[in-house]
Amino acid sequence: MLGGCSAQALPAPAPAPSDDPLAVVEERTALLSRDGPYRDPDQAERAQGRAAARLLLAGSDDITDLDGAFGRLGYDSSHSVDAATGRRYSMFSMSVTYGPAWGLVLADRSAPLRYVIEVPHPGFDTNTDKLGVALYRLVPGSVLLMAGAHRMAGNGAADVAHNDMSMFHVLATELARGGLSQVQLHGFADKNLPDAQAVVSTGAGRVSPLARDVASSLQEAGVIVCRAWAATCGRLEGTTNVQGKAADDIGAQFLHIELGWVIRGNPERLDAVAHAIARRLPPG
Repeated sequence: MLGGCSAQALPAPAPAPSDDPLAVVEERTALLSRDGPYRDPDQAERAQGRAAARLLLAGSDDITDLDGAFGRLGYDSSHSVDAATGRRYSMFSMSVTYGPAWGLVLADRSAPLRYVIEVPHPGFDTNTDKLGVALYRLVPGSVLLMAGAHRMAGNGAADVAHNDMSMFHVLATELARGGLSQVQLHGFADKNLPDAQAVVSTGAGRVSPLARDVASSLQEAGVIVCRAWAATCGRLEGTTNVQGKAADDIGAQFLHIELGWVIRGNPERLDAVAHAIARRLPPG
């Protein structure tokens, strides 16, 4: 932690295997358990979370205040270069084996922030964590926001896509309020929607050009897509998603993507999906 220290410029050390964001994400995901810890933040912690998100949005290379803001919430911080992209990043992460288990924030520092790639159900929606990192790496100026507990932990309170008291919701909504578009990743069992391999929707909001473009790009990549604004998609439309509802309230862009196991269980198809989505995320 660097809170309380003198101001320091953002370092750019040589990449090292221990600094691989994907390895950190996979390590944490592998430890998730429905019996694991989780609690919601209190009012003061939520306010601190909003303050931390605003500092991240400010994009300063002075990391002292940023580390202090996330550190007061219990996040460990690291700043390095992603060997896979050669781009600088800042990561703020928590243990998943003891509370409060509020997850991980990985921010690209090479470009102005534009998108939040959200993984609300790591370990439950299998391989959405991998897809989240892949998208983060394909889209400069993105933030990866990943929940820190299994969806069923905390008697279900850790289902952050349906809990507007979570730190995940605080950070996602504050970043959206700051102008970042949200792309939220989910998974479904193939038997729940046998006639489609993906569902694209805007949650509680109106259909957007981005949603139409991403659906078309997925279809061009050979994915059978259910467009929630044009068809019933097996109750996978995300209309009860609280991040989507908040985005609609503040006029922010929210994209909800569900992928069947036929996609998530195939590394080649998952990679093709990552590229198909990234192609339609326009630069700032």
